[in-house]
Amino acid sequence: MRVVVMNDVLPADAPIGARIRFYRNRRGMSRPVLGGRVGKSDEWVKAVENGRLQTPRLPMLLRIAQALELDDLATLTGDGHAVPVALYAGPRHSALSAVQASLTEYRVSLKIEPVSVPHLAIRLRQAWLVRHSSPDHRTQLGTLLPGLIRDAQVAVRALRGEERREARRVLSGVYQLADFYVAYQPAPELVWMVADRALTEAQEADDPYMIAGGAWAMVQALREAGRWDEAVDLATDARDSLARHLDGAPDDWRGMVGALDAEVAYVHARRGRHGLAWAHWEKADQIARRLGADYRHTQSSFSQSVMSAHAVTLGVELRRTGEAVRAANGFDPVAIPSLARRSRHLIEVARAHALEGDGDAVLSLLDRSQRVANETISYNGFARDMLRNLRKHPPTGRETEVRNLCDRVGLAA
Repeated sequence: MRVVVMNDVLPADAPIGARIRFYRNRRGMSRPVLGGRVGKSDEWVKAVENGRLQTPRLPMLLRIAQALELDDLATLTGDGHAVPVALYAGPRHSALSAVQASLTEYRVSLKIEPVSVPHLAIRLRQAWLVRHSSPDHRTQLGTLLPGLIRDAQVAVRALRGEERREARRVLSGVYQLADFYVAYQPAPELVWMVADRALTEAQEADDPYMIAGGAWAMVQALREAGRWDEAVDLATDARDSLARHLDGAPDDWRGMVGALDAEVAYVHARRGRHGLAWAHWEKADQIARRLGADYRHTQSSFSQSVMSAHAVTLGVELRRTGEAVRAANGFDPVAIPSLARRSRHLIEVARAHALEGDGDAVLSLLDRSQRVANETISYNGFARDMLRNLRKHPPTGRETEVRNLCDRVGLAA
């Protein structure tokens, strides 16, 4: 039965679709605007509001709640239990406003200062090293990104010819790095902005490798928005386009091909397509093995160890907990050099044990994840959800450990 919201009153038993419509109208927001903010069409919003489509999954509900500027997810779910949006989306990082300002500072006239593109490239490489080696990687990037973004943008504006092309390559790389900073924060529009800009700048530079890197970032945005077909199509197109240029190319070009195949595997796992997920994982794993045990791709962390980590994630997404746990037991997470990626892997292993109801293992793994890279777990929705459940149902005798971990992560009681 359709629920009609009249006189600005929302019935207590109103379904989620009616609640979305109610708060959208209250904000004076059109369906196309809401759809644009969450990466969907206005027809999709209409179908959800009218109950013709099933209730969106949690990640999409979070995006809708953020777009409607709702502080409590229960405002949409109507279950009577307060579920702060920040619990899943992560808190707003202290440097987010500064990074956002550098991205949205549209200046028509600029005072052009001399710009060294090689120096910008060095700064970008150093920033990538910081991202992978710092436990507080988000705070470190929050310090570096505003200046790096502005300087790279100025370089593109100021230079001409081949120098401008080089500047566009660097700027695309800066946006690809910024993608890691803005992810999992209450500003979903920035995720789309940096992914789109990364791809656009790479296309303007006419650089196949940078185009593939921009596509890799966009694929993740599409995946998280539930736009499965678009994600697979883009990843496949980018992979095939780059594969035509591999003769004599650096190893990183092959690494990016593998990373794109790994993303296709992830998307299929999210959709529950077991055969396709593992077929693409095997393609990516073969590339990783050919590149050797010491190889690691900077942007995607693609490597032999990360492909082992991907196997855990696929098992979790496919709800094959036995496969996930076996994959986790098959290698040592210390083999993942990137602290942020290692911390995320430990969260994925915790998800596998959560599906099996092993609270002791979940707590131990999340504690380890926090100690490896505290700013990874603090902004990971899956981790925060598991911690919330642990707080409600702590393992016997470990209540104090749960409270202490929640405090360290910044999860309010």
